[in-house]
Amino acid sequence: MGHGVHLLAYADRFGGSLPALRGLLAAPPLDVFTGVHVLPFFLPFDGDDAGFDPIDHTVVDPRLGSWDDVAALARVRHVTADLIVNHVSAASPEFRDWLALGEASAHDGMFLTFDTVFPGGGTEADITAFYRPRAGLPFTPYQRADGTRRLVWTTFMPTQVDLDVHHPAARGYLEHVLRALAGAGVRTVRLDAVGYAVKTAGTDSFMTATTLEFVSEIAAMAHRAGLEVLVEVHAHYTQQLAIAERVDLVYDFALPPLLLHSFGTGTVDRLVRWLEIRPTNAVTVLDTHDGIGVIDAGPSGDRPGLIDHDEMAAIFRRAEAATGGISAVASQQVAWARLPHQINSTFSSVLGADDTAYLTARAVQLFLPGRPQVYYVGLLAGENDVALWERTRVGRDVNRHHVAPGEVEEALERDVVRGLLALVRLRTEHPAFDGEFRYAQTGADGLELVWRSGEARARLAVSVAGARPTFALEWTTAEGTRRATSVAELAG
Repeated sequence: MGHGVHLLAYADRFGGSLPALRGLLAAPPLDVFTGVHVLPFFLPFDGDDAGFDPIDHTVVDPRLGSWDDVAALARVRHVTADLIVNHVSAASPEFRDWLALGEASAHDGMFLTFDTVFPGGGTEADITAFYRPRAGLPFTPYQRADGTRRLVWTTFMPTQVDLDVHHPAARGYLEHVLRALAGAGVRTVRLDAVGYAVKTAGTDSFMTATTLEFVSEIAAMAHRAGLEVLVEVHAHYTQQLAIAERVDLVYDFALPPLLLHSFGTGTVDRLVRWLEIRPTNAVTVLDTHDGIGVIDAGPSGDRPGLIDHDEMAAIFRRAEAATGGISAVASQQVAWARLPHQINSTFSSVLGADDTAYLTARAVQLFLPGRPQVYYVGLLAGENDVALWERTRVGRDVNRHHVAPGEVEEALERDVVRGLLALVRLRTEHPAFDGEFRYAQTGADGLELVWRSGEARARLAVSVAGARPTFALEWTTAEGTRRATSVAELAG
């Protein structure tokens, strides 16, 4: 997998275009990133769901650039892009053709309707059993040109119409998108929202055995196109472990809430338990464009979590206090759930903009096996963009800041940002990370993470005792061993 670190960014919000994003990554100090996951750059990048509702998934929005610009970026960095598996925009040519022509459309059957899942009708219990990451029911009525009305599945938004992923028309569409991505040099494809893609009557239709089979099928399709597969699913940790065996990469979404639990309680036992069993083919994250997942470490039904419901609730309460109440009003409640499934906030804001705590968390992330990924807002140690959220009322926008010209240069003058880049450079360039990894719990409140390859060694000690977490870092160099125990020392 290599030990490089990847960046996660919107081209429009970080740089402004695909060529500008490439320019940022080509020059020091951001040239230390070996890869970049470019969030949806398809037509349009600024739809109802920030690009996750493509009208045409095979066209680069010309306001951002072209497939040639994607290819130019892919020649110098490992590029990850999204395959939006579950849905397309209601404004897509395929859906509009189906509304116009009905059963005569070449795309008839491509979109999931109520009767596809419930051919004999669905009971109230059947319909309310579905897990949905939004409030309300997952259907939207659409009227076709001939006057017939259909209930179309819309898991996320009314303008995001779900695909019938088992229908040949939908499979052909997905293969067409995969060929476009591979043709531009994209190396990893992220299966977005794949946990919701298969609806099975009589179940909650989230990450079922049938879903796992579909994941294997779509992964094989991507592999035939020469693409590595990353699965995005917020689910019980046992489901993450199960899916990790079927694909190249999964996210370690349990790490952020477990770190927040450790920082809030002064204990590391839950985090250590996860280190014992976590998949090593993981993309490690603290923050993403979607928020900070909490359900990933919690219980599900009768299955206990790595933390319990009360401990999850405590994480939300601490985040609310640290963000001045913003995270509580910006985080969205899932249908039928007692808590939101994620915290809408930047990671720095959840830690009260405490730079030492922030770099301690980043150090743990960057020391764990897997592929570390840093979100562009987190790279700049950004705080919540309350003004953007108040303007759009989209909760996740608090963590989707539009970086203005000059902001990157300003951020690079801050010790916390230079310290984070020093950690990225250590993980990317130090030979110890080519070797063996081990960890140890040091008391109730301490953790040690060590990498060693021959004489090369990098060691991180973390303490969550006291009012704030602290770190002690040491690594070998040609001149001897270097140490850093503060933000300023790392930045220097």
